[in-house]
Amino acid sequence: MDAAGAQVADECAQYAGLYQSGFITTQGGNLLCSKIIHLITNNQVKSQVSEVLHECELGMYKSVALPAIGTGQAGQSPAKVADEMLDAIVEFTRQKPVQHLQTIKIVIFQTNMFTDFYKSMKKREDSDSSTTESSLSTFKSFFWGKNQSSEKKKSMILEKKVCLVTFQICGESQEKVDATESWIKDLILKEQLENTVADEAIESFDETQIAILEDLHRRKQVTIQLENKLSPPQIKISGISRDVYSVSLEVQRMIQQIRSTEEEQSKAELLYNLVEWRYPGSNNSYVAFDKLTNTQLEHAKVFRKPYLNVKINKKNYKVDLNTLKATDDQGKTITLQRVSKDEGK
Repeated sequence: MDAAGAQVADECAQYAGLYQSGFITTQGGNLLCSKIIHLITNNQVKSQVSEVLHECELGMYKSVALPAIGTGQAGQSPAKVADEMLDAIVEFTRQKPVQHLQTIKIVIFQTNMFTDFYKSMKKREDSDSSTTESSLSTFKSFFWGKNQSSEKKKSMILEKKVCLVTFQICGESQEKVDATESWIKDLILKEQLENTVADEAIESFDETQIAILEDLHRRKQVTIQLENKLSPPQIKISGISRDVYSVSLEVQRMIQQIRSTEEEQSKAELLYNLVEWRYPGSNNSYVAFDKLTNTQLEHAKVFRKPYLNVKINKKNYKVDLNTLKATDDQGKTITLQRVSKDEGK
């Protein structure tokens, strides 16, 4: 109040008995702002912050700076205040489109409170991970830029769209301000990780794998870059450490699945050159099964399995491997053929 000047003090005295919703609004006085909203302390931090934010929107203010309300003479827990303030900000941004208020700053003078606010931000990561452009992304990244997604045949970048957050640090000396800035940057860097997965199998990624990558990008706080022009092709994953780990594991799982599929197809091709299984077609002809089903039937026969379920013309059949009879769900039975391709040679 001393810094704001006598004019603001006089306004407060004038409106003291007329306040509504627990606050009064005065001119900025000597402070570098257009208005000052004076709160009447009631220990309901969340509701007070919500009221202030709605007042700013109604007043068409572009920015607002909030102190850690209630942590001074009111003696409230900094951790509780951090949770309630961030809850209020998140709910405000989610209720309806915000047209005027563009910047919300939380001003923290006591360095020990940084940890409480940082932990409160961290707790929201799990609940926020399912949204694509959540307001909470403001608190999760300090240096990612705007979204620049592109998808080409040979390369793809899925970059997380986030907003920048500004920390204004006040301290007793420049040395302490610099030390606090360094501490914040260290916290940020500890939470960041980049991992590159390189494998020839990545070149075989199709729409299925791309869709999985896009889903991971939506749910996780990561940027994913697919580059098929390199040899071997690679996927670069960067972002919050734990999300980078989980996405990297999923990429490895997809690579292993592709390798297994390619191996099965190779084995099926070799086996198809030796043995061919067939089912009845039209005009007393027989039609060859696809190579994977051919492999499944042959393996079941070799390992003496009694039955195997297969699909023929989109219908389910149960095959008796001893009699080579296949029966559908309606009880209709057909006879299969197993032809060795080296017969007669």
